[in-house]
Amino acid sequence: MTVTASAADVFDLDAKYRVTDGGVLITGVQALARVLFDQVRADRRRNLNTAAFVSGYPGSPLGGFDQILERNAPLLAEHAVRWVPGVNEDLAATAVWGSQQDNLAPLNGHDGVIGMWYGKAPGADRSGDVFRHANLHGTGRNGGVICAVGDDPQSKSSTLPGASEVALYDAGMPVLVPGTPQEVLDLGRHGYEMSRYTGCWTGLKIVTSVADGFGSADVATGRISPVLPELSFGGTPWRFAQRPTFFLPHTLELEAELYERRHAAARAYAAENGLNAVEVDPPGAWLTILSAGRTYREVRQALADLGLARDAELRGAGIRLVRLGLIYPLEPGIARAAARGVEEICVVEEKRSFVERFLREYLYDQAERPRVTGKRDERDAPLIPADGELTADRLRPLLARRLGRRLATPLTVQENNHGPRQQLTIVPATTARTAAFCSGCPHSRSTVPAAGSPVGAGVGCHAMVMWLDRGAVSYSQMGGEGAQWIGRAPFTNVPHYVQNVGDGTFFHSGSLAVRAAVSAGVTMTFKVLYNGVVAMTGGQDPAGQLDVPRLCRAMAAEGVARIIVVSEDPSRYRRPAGLPRGTQAWGRDRLAEAERVLAAVPGVTVLVYDQACAAQLRRMRKRGRAPERPLRVVINEAVCEGCGDCGAKSGCLSVHPVDTELGRKTQIDQASCNTDYGCLDGDCPSFVTVRAPAVGRARAAGRQAAQVPDRIPEPGHKATVADGGYGIVAAGIGGTGVVMLNQVLATAAFLDGLLVTGLDQTGLSQKAGPVVSHLRLWRGAPEPPAASGASPGSVAPAASNAVGEESADLLLALDPLVAADPRHLVRAAAGRTATVASTSLVPTAEMVRGAAGAPDVAALLGAIRERTRPGGLTAVDTVALATTLFGDGIAANLIALGAAYQAGALPLEAASIARAIELNGVAVQRNLA
Repeated sequence: MTVTASAADVFDLDAKYRVTDGGVLITGVQALARVLFDQVRADRRRNLNTAAFVSGYPGSPLGGFDQILERNAPLLAEHAVRWVPGVNEDLAATAVWGSQQDNLAPLNGHDGVIGMWYGKAPGADRSGDVFRHANLHGTGRNGGVICAVGDDPQSKSSTLPGASEVALYDAGMPVLVPGTPQEVLDLGRHGYEMSRYTGCWTGLKIVTSVADGFGSADVATGRISPVLPELSFGGTPWRFAQRPTFFLPHTLELEAELYERRHAAARAYAAENGLNAVEVDPPGAWLTILSAGRTYREVRQALADLGLARDAELRGAGIRLVRLGLIYPLEPGIARAAARGVEEICVVEEKRSFVERFLREYLYDQAERPRVTGKRDERDAPLIPADGELTADRLRPLLARRLGRRLATPLTVQENNHGPRQQLTIVPATTARTAAFCSGCPHSRSTVPAAGSPVGAGVGCHAMVMWLDRGAVSYSQMGGEGAQWIGRAPFTNVPHYVQNVGDGTFFHSGSLAVRAAVSAGVTMTFKVLYNGVVAMTGGQDPAGQLDVPRLCRAMAAEGVARIIVVSEDPSRYRRPAGLPRGTQAWGRDRLAEAERVLAAVPGVTVLVYDQACAAQLRRMRKRGRAPERPLRVVINEAVCEGCGDCGAKSGCLSVHPVDTELGRKTQIDQASCNTDYGCLDGDCPSFVTVRAPAVGRARAAGRQAAQVPDRIPEPGHKATVADGGYGIVAAGIGGTGVVMLNQVLATAAFLDGLLVTGLDQTGLSQKAGPVVSHLRLWRGAPEPPAASGASPGSVAPAASNAVGEESADLLLALDPLVAADPRHLVRAAAGRTATVASTSLVPTAEMVRGAAGAPDVAALLGAIRERTRPGGLTAVDTVALATTLFGDGIAANLIALGAAYQAGALPLEAASIARAIELNGVAVQRNLA
């Protein structure tokens, strides 16, 4: 793909949904949203006037999907897409089922409705009963349903590692597995066409690295041209028609139809449209490696690392590669193609064996029956791990050993294209960068235990108490919080239990646990942490949310013994606020007292802690939707003794310990402060409150930009993108704009006409934890068209979207503590990597609480230098420089980006970077400066 100057001129962030010819830069989650628009457009070209109904529940890795829909209301209206957030996943699935029930009510003005359900793996588990009913009933006329399931195989932002194909299989759904944003677009379209043709709800399994990943994608109108197979059963041509009634005896007949005819139709559709493909097919193959989705890309990357990057090299080695798009039901033609003439089929798939079992079952009665390996080898020894995530780095040694039995000269795992692999220098860490409560987070205060009772954690940001010393001894699935005490209380002398539950979880399903506890007659306190938003997934309003008075009235109606509301502003609950009789509203300084009072009450009690999410309040203040608080807290350094009590009491990340010539001192980082004032609880004489005058944004931006030098020299040389691509790794702190920086670079590369693929880490680590973003840039021709007849377009090579071990050409060490972590530093190589390292040390949560001392920055930089090419390290105190130029450290990451450009380490044009910053639309003048 080449992006012309005119294309760059008209490029904007809305283009990824509207452009219908050429290429776009798109994330996996954005691609999922675009699938809805593409299907409606395709229907309209066929003179079908269809609408769409979407419902589900947010959760990483699909946590931003609903926000994309919300931000694109004009597009939704234009394409007749109706989005209704689900109170929980199974009710959302039932609503989607309703959109397909032709007998429920006639359509008014549309020829059909397509449906989409979205949720993460636990939501799919929760919705199993709905899925089974709805799939058996089938899709509506001119309808079709996709169930988009976000799977988190590495448990990056989930309580458990996820793999949903077994749950979807149990519901009888065909399962499609995309491996890139391009495949989300392609298989999403095929998913709707196949669903409509077969009558089956269709699962679309999207793993974290696909949802959070991004890349160049071809969106040409003619890319997908579905072909409907001509099938017949018993002499009758196949055509799915939904039955008007759905009960016995029809359900027995529908079961036979599902597994004997509709699944056969799905297999035929997959074969006719090339959803599965033999990507490399040597004439004398001895080994077939079969994989699907993202895992196929990781296999390709691992083979490339072993010296088998090109198709010709794989053919020469006798290795056949098979990529599955449809993993269930298994299509017999692709099974035969995989088995043809080889000694072995090695199935590489994450988690439990799934495809491997179906493949063995199919081949059992076949004359051509090669050995099938996967989770175990021919000696029944472990081969492909069933735990965690299968990355190229993890697969490389396994494949090297497997290929070494037959191939004479595969590269060994100890080498790469730049020579022998380098040993890592491990720096002893006095502290670690872990996720923590945001500055001013109400959970810093609300989750402190006071009754001496055991405490239960739950799903939400407040789950971080599990690694804090806050008495948390139990955990449960979403909505089950507190019910575990029902089963333990009869057998213990412990008289009372406290269960934390977020308001998002409470309105999702947690209120039923209160009812269950009342019914069981146990003694416990539910502490409802009322923040007003689903903060963990981006600040959505909880569907079905009640205000605090109505919540309390509902709990009183359930029969709880006593309710106390604790608030930063209890005056709002003076009568006639609507609190039920007997309910009291206290100030948040009485939280501990309230918890002790409720612990003494027999039965079930409720403590509502009412304080808005600090991160959401910050967003609203930036957008002018909430008033700024002019009162600011500062510390008189002459009085401060550096005891750290303010940090220990508040747990606030804006309370920074600072080493000075007079010893440890403390200062408030005004840039990150969310004006919660929790640090004043220490009643320290060094604290001073001041009222800061309001400064207009335009005036402030102009003053800041004026301090930047007029002329900054261009680099004397500039990096180039070689045939093997160019890898960039950015390692920094969650919430400081690491993802934004990576998106700016990706957009600039796209504008420069490069092929782009990458991965941004989201989820819990965004809460001040370690965040690592990957970007890979490519030149040259795109991969060949898919077997479905897709036109060639702006799609990146068949490789991992993550930068592998010793494969980084540029390391942006935005935080030395994160960058020097061996898990991340291993991506740099002394003979290859240029590094821009910040020497600024931002305190960790442990340092703020006084539980750890500051790490040795010089030692961290030394370890980073060892993994940098000679003369390739640029060290900058980015926070100090940003503070000098702009008054605070917010622009630190953009200064590192500028330093990388000046060092000649970015193969991008300055004009494209500037245009990308403008397109991002956030703090444009400051970021440009």
